[in-house]
Amino acid sequence: MGQDVRLRAVVALAQGMAAAHTPRGSWRAAAQGARRALDGSFAALSVWERERGRLRVLANVGELAAGEVEFPDDEAYPVHQFPEITEFLHERWAGGEPHAWVETVRGPGGGERAGYCHQRVAALRRRGRGCCVVAPIVLRGRAWGELYVARPVGAPVFDRADADFATVLAAVVAAGIAQTERLEEARRLAFTDSLTGLANRRAVDVRLDEAVERHRTEGVVVSLVVCDVNGLKQVNDRLGHAVGDRLLERFGSLLSLCGAMLPGALAARLGGDEFCLLSVGPTSDEVVRVADELCVRAYELELGEGVACGVASTGDPIGPVRSARRLFRLADAAQYRAKGARAVKPVVAGREGADDPVVRLADEAAAPARGERRRFRGR
Repeated sequence: MGQDVRLRAVVALAQGMAAAHTPRGSWRAAAQGARRALDGSFAALSVWERERGRLRVLANVGELAAGEVEFPDDEAYPVHQFPEITEFLHERWAGGEPHAWVETVRGPGGGERAGYCHQRVAALRRRGRGCCVVAPIVLRGRAWGELYVARPVGAPVFDRADADFATVLAAVVAAGIAQTERLEEARRLAFTDSLTGLANRRAVDVRLDEAVERHRTEGVVVSLVVCDVNGLKQVNDRLGHAVGDRLLERFGSLLSLCGAMLPGALAARLGGDEFCLLSVGPTSDEVVRVADELCVRAYELELGEGVACGVASTGDPIGPVRSARRLFRLADAAQYRAKGARAVKPVVAGREGADDPVVRLADEAAAPARGERRRFRGR
């Protein structure tokens, strides 16, 4: 393969990873780019899970053998089965970064000792492949994983030049992975509350818009629990803001714990002392039970004075919900009523008859301002 061809292959691999919008897309682009660059029939990208002592496959591309899938959930290999990479994984290489190597069905490096069957060679035979090149991936000076490219039986065997090129490709993949991780971290920070680690207001807005659209098209039940932590100002005034932050963190952990009772629920801090729980799928009664549990546990915290909690669910008689804005106003109005009444249980929109005061308050807040004492979120 000419130098120009290989240069274009490197550029194509880097561009493919840069264009990916998700980690999976990046993994697939890395494996696919390496497979094409080395004229392989199959390629895989794997990560070293240090705490579990294994290589876990992230992506398989090309001609898949029986049992192989593109993004496996549980394809992993204990490191001790592959002695040739143990030194690499434990970062004992010398003289620079580790180099790629070639293996064939004849054994490591093309030779085979009597009575010896290398694990990777056995895998080659089992899957009808004749040779492979294995390129270690090093990220920020540490072993990260490996890039693996194979050819079928009968195809030209990889040589030393191919291994050298695979080492270059692994470096390009490492740079692409680093970029992907930086972007994922940026996305995480953009949708995460820095104090509690819960989702933030932006994350709720995105998820709630999607949920309401599913409700409109599929009839899925969407429920929103809005909470205000009572007594935060007093804690801040008497004990300091560091203690107030501790109250918010503890309530955030409690919200996350209770939210786990509802499959797929999103626990979030909206800002200040205000939190919410977004549920998609469970019935309104299930959500109210969890909100009730949340209220009970909040009063058991050593700090603060419990929580004022409001619930709005499309599973209750609250009228048509065509926008996230209306569901938020309803939950907010319920929470406002709970706070005014110093209620120890959640107030639920739509459960006080045809002229439910919470529904009326929320809908009045949606009308043009006429001197209301409070306007709810104009979402």
